[in-house]
Amino acid sequence: MPKTAATFQVRIHGRGGQGVVTAAELLAVAAFREGRHAQAFPTFGSERTGAPVVSFCRMSDGPIRTHEPIAHPDALIVQDPTLLHQVDVFAGVADGALVLINSARNAEALGLGELAQRVRLATLPATELAREHLGRPLPGAPLLGGFAALTGAISIDAVDAAIRERFSGATADGNVAAARAAYAREHAHA
Repeated sequence: MPKTAATFQVRIHGRGGQGVVTAAELLAVAAFREGRHAQAFPTFGSERTGAPVVSFCRMSDGPIRTHEPIAHPDALIVQDPTLLHQVDVFAGVADGALVLINSARNAEALGLGELAQRVRLATLPATELAREHLGRPLPGAPLLGGFAALTGAISIDAVDAAIRERFSGATADGNVAAARAAYAREHAHA
């Protein structure tokens, strides 16, 4: 089913245990907090830690009637760069789409120079930011902060609120700090 002009579709790739499903849910909650319709859902291969996982999020100004996996995302977030050459994470990514990859390496170093010619490719050292601010290598929150800065599809304040709705105490504070650090980093580069 084709998307409407007011719908923004995001596909997130990672591995089990990295918070891929949580990231999509947080993105949907952030959109909902801004008065939009949203849905988030995962798809699993083998349900075990380390196995490839894909989750999806749609945000829209109106009701969302489709529940199909997202074949042609407006944005693609890759939480685990080891998937880049193992799984076809770029399937269906249109020219001009945002591709945000968890890596300190640039497109050329990742072997993605050709892809970078047709999409908006950005890299973000999300795992390092998570370790620094959260004390754990969970890249979801920093990637959502980077996504907010690069797309404007949601605000960093909505990301902050979604995190605080899901987590509490030091976990919430660390995730918010990591998301805001990523937002500041990407906003400065945008």
